[in-house]
Amino acid sequence: MDRRQLEYFLAVASHGSFTSAASALRVAQPSLSYTIRALERELGTTLFHRLGRGVRLTPEGEALVGSAQQVMRSFAAALSSVQQVAGLQAGRLDIVALTTLAVYPLAGLVGTFRRAHPGVDIRIEDPEHAAAVAEMVRVGECELGLADFSVPMAGLRAVELREQELLAVLPPDAETAPGRVLKMAEVAAMDLITTQPGTATRMLLEQSLAGAGVPLRIAVETPHRAAIVPLVLAGAGVALLPRPMAEDAARQGARIGAIDPPAVRRVRLLWRPEPLSHAGRAFVEMVVREHASGHIDESATQP
Repeated sequence: MDRRQLEYFLAVASHGSFTSAASALRVAQPSLSYTIRALERELGTTLFHRLGRGVRLTPEGEALVGSAQQVMRSFAAALSSVQQVAGLQAGRLDIVALTTLAVYPLAGLVGTFRRAHPGVDIRIEDPEHAAAVAEMVRVGECELGLADFSVPMAGLRAVELREQELLAVLPPDAETAPGRVLKMAEVAAMDLITTQPGTATRMLLEQSLAGAGVPLRIAVETPHRAAIVPLVLAGAGVALLPRPMAEDAARQGARIGAIDPPAVRRVRLLWRPEPLSHAGRAFVEMVVREHASGHIDESATQP
C-alpha cells in the first residue's frame, strides 16, 4: 500500500465516481481504476460498490477512510517539515468552524496568519452541525476547529479565545435610542429572527436569553444564516449577533443595543493532542499570543 493508492482511494470516496475523481486528480481513468483494483487485491477485499454511474463505499471501504486520511496527513506533515526550512513558504491548513465563527473571529485570524505566511493555503470547512466540529478534528479530517463551549471536546486540546459580546440588532425604524441598553426580558419578548432548532445559532440565542424568564417569540425561522441581517434591515424582526457583525449591520442602517445582563459567547480553538503540522502549530501559537483569553487546556488530552 502506497501514498498514491490512498490518495486515489480518498479521491474516489470523496467524489463518488471514478470519472470525477480522475478529473480532479488529472489522471487517466483507466490508470485510476487499475490503481484501485490493485489496492483492493492487496487488501483482499472490495472497497467500492460499482453502481454504473457512480460508486459507494463498502463497509470495508468506510473502515479505511479514517486511517487513509491520517496517513495522508502524516505525509503532509513530513512535507511540511521540509518546507519549514524555507519558513512556511508553502503548505496547507484545514480548519473547520461554525458558520458564525467563520465570519468572526476566524476571518480575522486567517487574515493575520496569511499576511505572515502567504504561501500557506487555508481550507475552511463548514460542519453539518455544531458537534461535528470536534469530530472532524478528532478523526483528522481537519487539523483545527473553532467552536463555542456547547461543543464537547473530549480527547482534544483547546485554548479559549476572548469571549464575544452579543448585541441586539434591530430594524432601522425601531423605536429605540441609538446605543440604548436593552433589558434581557425586553429583547426576549421582541420578534426574533434565527435559524432552526438544534442549530448553533438557535442554541446561542436560546442560551443567551434563557435568563429572561419569558417565552421567546421566534417570528422568522430560516436555514439561511446570511439572510438574517437582510431580514432585520427589511424590518422582519430582531437578531442577536456578535459585536463585529452587529456593528457591520449598523453601518448598513440597523440599530444595535447592548443587553443587560450582558450576553456573551465563549469560543475555543480545538486540535488533536498529536503533534501539529508546522502551519497548524504556527496558527495555534498566533492565537495564543494575540487572541487567547486563557491558558491551553491540558486536561482535555484524555477522552
